[in-house]
Amino acid sequence: MHIPLNHPRRTSLLIREKLVEGFRRKLVVEEGLIAHGRGECFDYLIGEKTQPFAEKAIEAAAAALLLAKYPVISVNGNTAALVPSEVVELARITNAKIEVNLFYRTREREEAIAKWLREHGASEVLGAGDDASATIPELFSERRRVSPRGILIADVVLVPLEDGDRTEALRKMGKTVIAIDLNPLSRTARAASITIVDNVVRAIPYMIEKTKEMKTKPREALEKILREYDNNAVLQEAIKHILRRLEELSTSKLTLELTDISK
Repeated sequence: MHIPLNHPRRTSLLIREKLVEGFRRKLVVEEGLIAHGRGECFDYLIGEKTQPFAEKAIEAAAAALLLAKYPVISVNGNTAALVPSEVVELARITNAKIEVNLFYRTREREEAIAKWLREHGASEVLGAGDDASATIPELFSERRRVSPRGILIADVVLVPLEDGDRTEALRKMGKTVIAIDLNPLSRTARAASITIVDNVVRAIPYMIEKTKEMKTKPREALEKILREYDNNAVLQEAIKHILRRLEELSTSKLTLELTDISK
């Protein structure tokens, strides 16, 4: 599909096209398309750019990944379709494992996502096929199946576009969970250790930039960032930001100023 360079919704439409292509490649399921639409609504509300509260969370997330003994990046279909190269790059910088984990799990889909990530530079992808032989306690969806070499033994897990059940279960296992979720009211956002309220297509590249910048920092400085981070305060900032934007929009002129087409 050709999208004009000057189209006002070009970025959004390109994201949608990536997801549609991911659907054709069997990376994405129909439900993932619905989930994206819900997230896009919240992206409108935050202003479709990385806000200061997200930057704060990304800094903490970068510190957590760099301090981790065994970090793992969990990947679902939407994440694989939207930011495959970026996931691989972030894993390389932070020495993290990459693991496929799906709610709507089929062997065909697991292997398609693993293959897609390898095509984008991943040397190893866990969690596909027989590798997902371990289980997360107290979780009953297909997301409970994990790699014994990955999420099961991880101390820090990055879960872009996650559901709340697994976030809660991973926290109960004592893991630090970093979530990327555009909805600051979701159970995932509230259950995570660190919640990045931002679009994954902006958040992951920003995390790459931040981890590169912070990699030379002493351990004590990274630990200080984590000690001072307050996820509840960040979520409150995100909600207040949305409320301010809605208030501003409710008192501003919402009609488009159109030029006279007869001219």
